[in-house]
Amino acid sequence: MSRICELTGKGRMVGNNVSHANNKTKRTFLPNLQNVTLLSDSLEQAFKFRVSASGLRSVEHVGGLDNWLLKTSDEKLSTNARKVKKAVSKKQALAA
Repeated sequence: MSRICELTGKGRMVGNNVSHANNKTKRTFLPNLQNVTLLSDSLEQAFKFRVSASGLRSVEHVGGLDNWLLKTSDEKLSTNARKVKKAVSKKQALAA
């Protein structure tokens, strides 16, 4: 399982450990991923995602999973999130 946020696309970053003697060695910075269950208001169903902590704060800030999925481009979303986005947009189109 890759260490990529399913909703924001945030992945690992590469940098250097720098010692007191200014020696540099490569290291990786991994995102803070959490397994969470998010509720969809329009579908009235729960979905499990592996989301970064900052991504979870962003979803809450925008107003929930449905708003986040409709706002975010498909390139950032995982295949599971794209399926949920398609179902949400279809449900909202029927309601309108």
